[in-house]
Amino acid sequence: MLPFAEIIPSAVAPMAHDWSHLINFGFRLGVDAIALIVLVRVLYYPRHHNKDFVFSFTLFNVINFLICHLLSNNNLQVGFAFGLFAIFSILRYRTVAVPIREMAYLVSAVTLGLINALTELPAGWTELIIANVGLLGLTALLDRDGTLPHENTMFILYDRPELLLPDRRNELLEDLRLRTGLTIHRVQVDRIDLVRDMARIRVFHFSVSTPAIAESSGGDGD
Repeated sequence: MLPFAEIIPSAVAPMAHDWSHLINFGFRLGVDAIALIVLVRVLYYPRHHNKDFVFSFTLFNVINFLICHLLSNNNLQVGFAFGLFAIFSILRYRTVAVPIREMAYLVSAVTLGLINALTELPAGWTELIIANVGLLGLTALLDRDGTLPHENTMFILYDRPELLLPDRRNELLEDLRLRTGLTIHRVQVDRIDLVRDMARIRVFHFSVSTPAIAESSGGDGD
């Protein structure tokens, strides 16, 4: 039989190892949770108010974090990252159309989960914090009002097709601005119905506040 003094260290060592892994997991999860809250609750929701996407961003982040952390090792880390990005690229084109801005937020949520689950610790904790802060800061900078003017578009059924002549373009723009209240700067003719004396036109106007879906339709009039 082993002496009692030798049994104690052999029993305590695995427990200490388990506690080390648990602390590592808790630290990663805490960093990821803070980053996700900032991304979803501080940056996205106050501007765009879409609870469905908040639900999607949160679940995608958590699922990716858990998969990568629980199944990863030194040989599989890069494979996991590229494999998951490939899956989401496929899902992007196989599901209901997602606005570009929301897709960017989704990729950011997935990226945060990957970074926080796979970064080597404790050696890479500085890089981990910098990566999280950098990604969130860049997102906040690009999504704030006034960063860049955005050209919004919409379709309009127009009842004065005589103004569509090239030499009356200024009159057309003034009429559209007066009737819509938008600073329309260019127009494209999509369809003209000579029987009903109507036209379906696409108008363009600049805005610093970007809606989730930039293009809307006023109907085909069919």
